[in-house]
Amino acid sequence: MTGTSGSSPGTAGDGEGYRGDRIQLRGLRASGVHGVLPEEKEWAQPFELDLDLAMDLSVAAGSDRLSDTVDYADVADRAVGIVSGARSFDLLEALAGAVTEAILSSDRRIDTVTVHLRKLLPPMDVEIATVGVRITRHR
Repeated sequence: MTGTSGSSPGTAGDGEGYRGDRIQLRGLRASGVHGVLPEEKEWAQPFELDLDLAMDLSVAAGSDRLSDTVDYADVADRAVGIVSGARSFDLLEALAGAVTEAILSSDRRIDTVTVHLRKLLPPMDVEIATVGVRITRHR
């Protein structure tokens, strides 16, 4: 169902989606128990996500009806549900992958999902603002 192979010009596989149509969610915050270190398994840490959904938005732009697009509140709830859920991931890559797959499988109209996931308080011995991963998956 997912992969990174391309498609014809003007489709989501070329990285530009439908003429660049995107639904974007920025700075979505959630807390979860994820990480490799033992202390990361003891309490929830803050995470931040940026989500990009590539899809054809022309029908919704013309109709002005929610039913003709993806409800971004539902997308946000799905992402937060995974980050804050009972399952604990060791790697940011696995957590971001789970979010990506959940969003991509939630609505067939979504052609490409990009999840940029950041751990806001990484337990490191150097001064650093965040660590993160960015994952893109195509239908």
